[in-house]
Amino acid sequence: MSCLKMSSIGKKTVQSITGGALILFITFHAIMNIFVVVDHIAGTEAYNAICDFLGAKWYALVGTLGLAILVVLHFIFAIILTVQNYIARGRERYAVSARPNGVEWSSRNMFVLGIVVFGFIVLHLINFWAKMQLTEIMGCEPANGYETVVYLFSKPVYCILYMIWLVALWFHLAHGMWSAFHTLGWNNNKWIPRLKCISNIYTGIICGLFFIIPLYFLIVNFIA
Repeated sequence: MSCLKMSSIGKKTVQSITGGALILFITFHAIMNIFVVVDHIAGTEAYNAICDFLGAKWYALVGTLGLAILVVLHFIFAIILTVQNYIARGRERYAVSARPNGVEWSSRNMFVLGIVVFGFIVLHLINFWAKMQLTEIMGCEPANGYETVVYLFSKPVYCILYMIWLVALWFHLAHGMWSAFHTLGWNNNKWIPRLKCISNIYTGIICGLFFIIPLYFLIVNFIA
C-alpha cells in the first residue's frame, strides 16, 4: 500500500532507477549472447564458460534474485502509473482521437511495449533459465547453454519472433532511457535532444547485438 501513497514523481523515480539497472543487465546479456555466434564460427566454448560462471553459484543466485526484484518493481510501478494516468485523464481520453503534438508513439504505448517485453522475458525464462540455472539449483545436470541456443535459433519462427521482440525492446528502451534521465533532473531543453540521440544510439547498439544472433542463424540455416 505504501507504493500507492507515493507521489507521482516518487513512483517515476523508482521506475527510472529500476529501469536503468535493467538496462545495465540487458547490456551485459547482449555482450554475453554474442559469444554464441563467436563460438559457432570459431569453434570455441566461451558461451558455455560464461554459463558455467553464472550457474548455481552464490553470487549468481544473489544477482538473479536482485534482478527478479527489479523486474517485479518495474512492472508493478508501471501498472500503477498507467492506471493513475488513465484515471487522471478522465474524459480527455475520449475527446482526443488525433496524435498529440510532440508526443512520441513509444511514449503513448510504453505499457503495451512493456507487456510485449515482459511476455518474452517469461518465454526466455522457460527456454533458458528453467533448463539451466534452475535445473542446477535443483541438483540436476543443467542443459548445455550453447546447444540450447543453437537448437532454438535453428527454428525460423523463433528467430522471427525474437526479431519482433527486439523491435519492441528498442522502442521501450529508447524512450525509457532518456525519460529516466528526464525524471532524475536532466530535463532542460538543451539536454533532452542530446539524451534522445544518445538513447537511440545506445539502445540501437544493444538491440543490434541481440539482432545478430537470429539473423546469423537464419542465414546459416538458409544456406544449409
